[in-house]
Amino acid sequence: MPEPETLETLIAKQAIRDVLSCYCRGLDRMDREMADAVFWEGATADYLGIYEGTGHGFVEWVWGSHSNMERHSHQITNVLIELGEDGASATSEAYVTVVLWTLPDGDGKQLELVGRGRYLDRWEKRDGRWAIADRVHVLDMSSQAPLGRADISEESRRDERDPSFRFIPKGAR
Repeated sequence: MPEPETLETLIAKQAIRDVLSCYCRGLDRMDREMADAVFWEGATADYLGIYEGTGHGFVEWVWGSHSNMERHSHQITNVLIELGEDGASATSEAYVTVVLWTLPDGDGKQLELVGRGRYLDRWEKRDGRWAIADRVHVLDMSSQAPLGRADISEESRRDERDPSFRFIPKGAR
C-alpha cells in the first residue's frame, strides 16, 4: 500500500489538475490567454504525427484548426502525477478525449471526429505557478462518422458570449 501523501503533495497535484482543466476550457471557449498560460514560454509540444513545435505554437495552430469546426469539446481523465523530489517538477499522464464537429459542407452534411489519446507532460513550478515544460501527445484511436444532428444549447458558445464567462472570467487563473 502506498504511503499517505503530504498536504503539499496533494496541493501540487490539484494545482496541476487545475491547469489541465484550464487547457480544456481555454480551447473549448476559445480563451487564448487561458490556453497559452498552460505552457511555459519555450515549452515543447509534440503531437506525434500531427504537430511538433512549441506549446504556444500548438495553441496558434489549434486556433486555425478549430476555426474550421462548428463545435469542439475536450475532456481529461485518469490523471496520474508523479512529483519530483525538488517539489518544483512533476510528470503526468492524462487521458484525453476530443470531439469535433466539422462545419456543414455544401450539402449540409457534417462529420463528428473523435480522438482518444494521452498527454504525457513534464511540469515545472516557477514563481509559485505550475505549467507544462514539455508535452507529448499519443493518439491511441480516432474515428469519424456522419453527424446525426441532435439538439444543442443555443447558449453554448465558443467565445465570451458563453454563460460560463459570467462565472470564470476570460484568462482567469
